[in-house]
Amino acid sequence: MAIKTSKPTTPSRRHYKTVDYSLLVKTKPEKSLVKPLKKKAGRNSFGRITVRHQGGGNKRRYRVIEFGEKFINQQGKVETLEYDPNRNAFIMKVLFENGSRAYFLAPEGIKLNDKIMIAEQTPVEIGSRMMLKNIPIGTQVYNIETLPNQGGKLVRSAGLSATVMGNEEKYTLIKMPSKEIRKILSNCFATIGQVSNSEYRLINVGKAGKMRHRGIRPTVRGSVMNPRDHPYGGGEGRTTRGTKKPKDKWGNVTGGRKTRNKKKWSKKLIVKDRRK
Repeated sequence: MAIKTSKPTTPSRRHYKTVDYSLLVKTKPEKSLVKPLKKKAGRNSFGRITVRHQGGGNKRRYRVIEFGEKFINQQGKVETLEYDPNRNAFIMKVLFENGSRAYFLAPEGIKLNDKIMIAEQTPVEIGSRMMLKNIPIGTQVYNIETLPNQGGKLVRSAGLSATVMGNEEKYTLIKMPSKEIRKILSNCFATIGQVSNSEYRLINVGKAGKMRHRGIRPTVRGSVMNPRDHPYGGGEGRTTRGTKKPKDKWGNVTGGRKTRNKKKWSKKLIVKDRRK
């Protein structure tokens, strides 16, 4: 994929950058693999806003993605590469030997009619899925399971990949995109390759209206609010923060404090912490 820019014919087009979607298939999603996606606009069951700055946006239908091994020991052929409005990575529709179809996260570099395989051990080819203990050291992987038969949970965003570092007894050492090294059970599955749409981070939407199409409403700084609305609000003109530590609207400290639970069960599996 490549980045497309536009001529500065208007202020909103001046800095506009988007991904070139010409390699994707322009088709309606497979009817049996989509379901309705109800809008919540950041509200709970009482209709009260619990998550700010959400609402509006275009209608979407959810593409049901297969993150696990439902089609184990079967070979599939990539029928289409498609855009998914619900995630930043592209998806691929795969036709299997038994006639079933499913959506998967598309890896970088996969092409139409390429073959993929899901099995305990397969040839090391982009898009194929197998157990971590059978993946050669130094291979890039994504969509990694944390527990067997639970489906991929880790490394699923556009352009990300982890690296297989080695095997220790029943664990495989994985270097995460954050540079953290952690142990994952060797009988968990992972997909070979890197998640597609690696240029996603270079996108510049160019105008506020495009964010409204995505269902994101305006956000304002705390320092321009009234005193009753934010700890930073009020004062004549620009004023200092007035609090020792950065806080959110409700007075909770947001900077200089670790948020990860120290007693989390998976902490013992972290071999090397990520570096700042």
